[in-house]
Amino acid sequence: MKIEVGKAAPDFTLYDTEKKQVSLTDLGGQNVLLLFFPLAFTSTCTKELCSVRDNIAWYNNANAKVLGISVDSLYTLAKYKEEQKLNFSLLSDFNKDVSRAYDSIYEVFGYGMKGVSKRSAFLLDKNGIIRYIEVLENAGEIPDFNAIREVLITLT
Repeated sequence: MKIEVGKAAPDFTLYDTEKKQVSLTDLGGQNVLLLFFPLAFTSTCTKELCSVRDNIAWYNNANAKVLGISVDSLYTLAKYKEEQKLNFSLLSDFNKDVSRAYDSIYEVFGYGMKGVSKRSAFLLDKNGIIRYIEVLENAGEIPDFNAIREVLITLT
C-alpha cells in the first residue's frame, strides 16, 4: 500500500514505554501525529522531541495525540522519555514493521546500522485518514512543525 495524503493510515499495534499495547484503531475520534525518529539519545531527535514536549499544550488543545516511534527497544525509550521528561507516548517499533509500512525506514543508516526509522511526520485526522506527510531523507533535519500546525488547525 502506498502512503498518500487522503488515504487511510496503516493500522498498527506497538508497545509503549509503560509496556502497554497502543493500537492506532483505538485512537479513533482524535487527530494523531506520528513522529518517526531514528534513535533515542541523539542530538537531532532530542531537539525535535523536546520541541514537541515544550508545545504539547498546543497539540492537546487541537485534540491531537502525539506518538513518537523508533526502532529502539521499549526499555531504551523508557529511559529516554524519563531523562527528557517527554509528556507523550513513545512506541517501540523494534521489529521495524510499522516503519516499513509507512515507508519510513533507512535500509542503511550511519555506522553501518540497518533498518533505522527515517525522521518523518504523519498527521492523521479523527477518522484515520492521512492529512500530512513529511519523510526526511536527511536525518539531521526536523519536520516542519509550522506546516503540521497549519493542517491540524483545519482538522479541529
